[in-house]
Amino acid sequence: MKVDVLVVGAGPAGLSAAIELRRLGVGSVLVAEREAAAGGVPRHSWHTGYGLRDLRRVMTGPAYARALADAALAAGAELRLGTTVTGVIAGGGAGLGGGPVSVSMTSVDGVETVRAAAVLLATGCRERPRAARLIPGDRPAGVMTTGELQQRVYLSAERRPGRALVVGAEHVSFSAAMTLAHAGARVIALVTEYDRQQSYAAFRLGAALRWRVPVWTSARVERVAGRGRLDGVEVADVRTGEARFVPCDTVVFTGDWIPDHELARLAGLAMDPGTRGPVVDTRLETSAAGVFAAGNLVHAAETADVAALSGRHAARHVATMLGTGSKSLAAGARGAGVPILAEPPLRWISPNTITSAATPPLGRFVLRSRDFRRPARLEVRQDGRLLARSRRVRLVPERPVHLGAGWLARVDPAGGPVRVVTGSLPVWLGAPLRRPRSRVSVRRGRWRAEPPATSHAGRRHRARAAGPGLPPSAHRHGERRRRSTSAASPP
Repeated sequence: MKVDVLVVGAGPAGLSAAIELRRLGVGSVLVAEREAAAGGVPRHSWHTGYGLRDLRRVMTGPAYARALADAALAAGAELRLGTTVTGVIAGGGAGLGGGPVSVSMTSVDGVETVRAAAVLLATGCRERPRAARLIPGDRPAGVMTTGELQQRVYLSAERRPGRALVVGAEHVSFSAAMTLAHAGARVIALVTEYDRQQSYAAFRLGAALRWRVPVWTSARVERVAGRGRLDGVEVADVRTGEARFVPCDTVVFTGDWIPDHELARLAGLAMDPGTRGPVVDTRLETSAAGVFAAGNLVHAAETADVAALSGRHAARHVATMLGTGSKSLAAGARGAGVPILAEPPLRWISPNTITSAATPPLGRFVLRSRDFRRPARLEVRQDGRLLARSRRVRLVPERPVHLGAGWLARVDPAGGPVRVVTGSLPVWLGAPLRRPRSRVSVRRGRWRAEPPATSHAGRRHRARAAGPGLPPSAHRHGERRRRSTSAASPP
């Protein structure tokens, strides 16, 4: 079987890519999905908030999944459900280019080989389960990830009465707490090893007010106990090592995302150690010519609508490649690409290589931090040259940090790696939790923040503008009037 483009994965990124490919006039588009229904994770995520950026309307997860699947079919894409892709071989071997891509697929109808002019991998990501986190103890029922919980509750209508503990305190952790509440469970707490939660303050406030769910910070699950059924877990304080046993009936491990990259590894694609997904350039093309990657396979984990826009971005470059009739870059040119490295405390940056002047999805790069940091500026450097400096950003683990792509034109293609580092700020600009005691004044029609009183400039400003209840400008004008009056008066 021959097709123009084979899309692997029918989640938001894959379906959006198929819709965009058909819209751009690509002839035959085949979407292979191992699940029995298209739509990906939103199928079993019943909360609202989907579709805001890509469809310009707010929907629940199942409605969003149905909308994308229906739109793909209406656009003329073929959906092959219950089909697992077991191998991808680029023309002449991964990374060699020069020919169509051969793909092996397995379904109830048997094994089939498909030859495609281009392949787009959109296999998504998953949460690491308890075993991958190396948490010792027994193996009772009642231990699961958020994805398994949502499928049981929303697809199988399963009830989960009793006490429940959520491991993690990021966005998806609060979603898991809401799902447990819908299933009839009483959530004891959210547990995180960090000294604060990693989601937005509104999420924690909502959980505290609606379901009275606390967040236990600086705490770690050390052991799981129970024979047959879960009895509870041992939770230890990461600062003191003091442990206590917490009885519960359900434990949900959330977050700690990893791209679903097995197929990319089997294809021999270059992998990035930071994102743990395939290395991609700003067009989302991998190290194998004609093989692209999009969505949460590239880096985990973004919201569904951001993944969908990533699929659209890749689809446009796939269509451009097919329209020009040229394999975008041969292996020799690909090897000359400039890698982008993220320096600690940054974990990774995506896209992570530069092979052309094309801008990345949404015109920005995405980064993640290892830990919390006071506001800092991101600096882009190559061979000692400063290419760009960002505005002040706040670094929070598991939350995205964005870096504009305006500096791409200043990259030397023959130079060394581009490095993204965190630049330093004055102490009063980088206070982590409290704002400096600054005053805002108007000078010549422009707003500006006066320096804090603790700085040398601030002490001079306070001395010049002392006096209660009046802005600094009023004192300056008063000083001018006093000086002019005293100069005119006789000695």
